[in-house]
Formats: sequence, structure tokens, C-alpha cells
Amino acid sequence: MAEINLLPWREALRKKQQKDFAIQAGLVMALAAVLVFLAHMQIQARIEAQEARNAFLEQHIRKVDEEIKEIRELESTREKLLARMNVIQELQHNRPLSVHLMDQLVRTIPDGVYLDSFTQKGNELTMVGVAQSNARVSAYMRNIEASPWMADPRLEVIENKLVGRNRVAAFTLKAKLVNPGAGDAGDEDAEGGQ
Repeated sequence: MAEINLLPWREALRKKQQKDFAIQAGLVMALAAVLVFLAHMQIQARIEAQEARNAFLEQHIRKVDEEIKEIRELESTREKLLARMNVIQELQHNRPLSVHLMDQLVRTIPDGVYLDSFTQKGNELTMVGVAQSNARVSAYMRNIEASPWMADPRLEVIENKLVGRNRVAAFTLKAKLVNPGAGDAGDEDAEGGQ
């Protein structure tokens, strides 16, 4: 005879399948939660590492900014020192000019010309004086033009005046101071020494 199973096996199978599905779903959810937690921990660790790098970089940027500030201060000090050195070199270079200028004043003044005052502003020379005649003022201007240390004579004012019984030409003359160079200055020194 055939055996007939009257037990509700389909229902038991369905319950077993539901139970297995619930277990599998629970395991998948737990695995997903663990994966999400691990991913969160990994991302958090990377964020903390990047924040540490940023803090390190900011600290070094502040340090480099301070060094840049010091470098700028040093460059400013260097520029000031170079400017001072240039002024000193220029003064050292122009030191013999006054000696040569006085020497050239004596050499260029012809007989019959007398200077009342002499001023120098930069390279501009102004001579105020009297001469016995206009021709002597012209001779003085030619002598200035021939001088290696003075150039470009310009007669500003000339007036004929009567001083006592003599007629004189009062004049104001401007010229430029010229530095013929270190080589020429050495030649002038050599000529002056002979």
C-alpha cells in the first residue's frame, strides 16, 4: 500500500525557507553593517591623516613666511648698505675733483680778471667777478672751454661799470664741472707733479 504523508511538509518547508532567508538576510545585514563601519573607520582615518598633514603644512608655511620676512628685511638692509657704499664710492671718486677744480680756476683766469665769488651746486659752477674789459671775459670763457675739468661756459650777465676812474666789466658766468675720468685724472696728476 502507498504511504500518504499527511504532515504539512510544505508548510514546514516554507517555514524552514523563511527561517533560512531571515538568517541569511540577518547575516547579510550584519556583514553590510560591518563593511559600512570598516569603510567609515577607513575614511575617518584618512581624514585624520589629511588633517595632520594640513596642520604640518600650515606650521611649515608659517615658518617659511617668517623666513621670507627675515629675507626681505635682510634684502632691505642689503639695499641700504649698497646705497651707502655707492655714496661712499662716489665721494671717494669725486674727492680729487675739488683739488683739480681749484687748480683749474687758477690756470684758467687770465690777467685782468678777478673773481668776487664762486659757488658750486652739484656739477653747476657759478663765478661772479670783474674784468678790465669784455675781451678778458671772452678769454676767460675760452680758457674754461679748453680746460679738461670745466666745460660749457655761459655768460649770464655782463655790465660795464665805472669803479673810481676805471671802467670794468662785472660778469656772472656759469660752467659745468666735468670729470674727465680716472685715466685722465692720473695723467693730470702726473703733469702736475712735473
